[in-house]
Amino acid sequence: MFTSIRGFVAASFLAGSAMVATPALAQDEAASDISVSGNASVVSEYRFRGIGLSGGDIAIQGGIDVGHSSGFYLGTWGSSLADCGGAAVCYGAAELDVYGGWTGEIASGLTADVGVIYYAYPNSSAGAYDYVEFKAGLGFGLGPVSAKATVFYAPDQKSLGDTDNLYLSGDLSAGIPGTPISVSAHVGYTDGFLTFTNDGKALDWSLGASLALGEKITLGVSYIGVEGSAGDNVTDDAIVASLTAKF
Repeated sequence: MFTSIRGFVAASFLAGSAMVATPALAQDEAASDISVSGNASVVSEYRFRGIGLSGGDIAIQGGIDVGHSSGFYLGTWGSSLADCGGAAVCYGAAELDVYGGWTGEIASGLTADVGVIYYAYPNSSAGAYDYVEFKAGLGFGLGPVSAKATVFYAPDQKSLGDTDNLYLSGDLSAGIPGTPISVSAHVGYTDGFLTFTNDGKALDWSLGASLALGEKITLGVSYIGVEGSAGDNVTDDAIVASLTAKF
């Protein structure tokens, strides 16, 4: 059975964040080593690793990230969840993720990202669904195309039925030269407790496109699917639209 989990719209996508430099307090002041960024989104449905967590309803999401020039970062991200009335997946009214890690270039064009994520569900029974997951990823960019492969591992925990969970993720994205349009593709594989399949193994996938409206606003749409069977449209294929603001 699927238990509490988030994902990156969201996403993916992943918990590492883009950094926006903090303005200098005076013109002659050196640039700060600390950067702060934030984001806020409205999505037509909250999907993570293919699974619907908002009962097919609109979700409000947002987060704040703090980074250091050394590559270390901390952040938090939250989303509204499904109304618990009859939902197949329900962990309360909200999800709150807290994460930290390090990201940086380890070779020309090759970037590493390692960290830990704590998934919390403050409106559920205290600690009943909260869990910890570790991640390690490599990203590579070539012109307008970027690729990333990430391993997520959640060790044995009570909230995971006293077992563990492995998630493998692959992402491709590309900006279309001369346009404000980007396209993306994702495939993921779960082996463990967090599925709606009989054998605890499931593939998920998505294809998406986004349109930048200036530097801070993005419109997106994705087609998302996942293996498994559950009620309340939790595992049905879905088209998800999003409106995201960065600040």
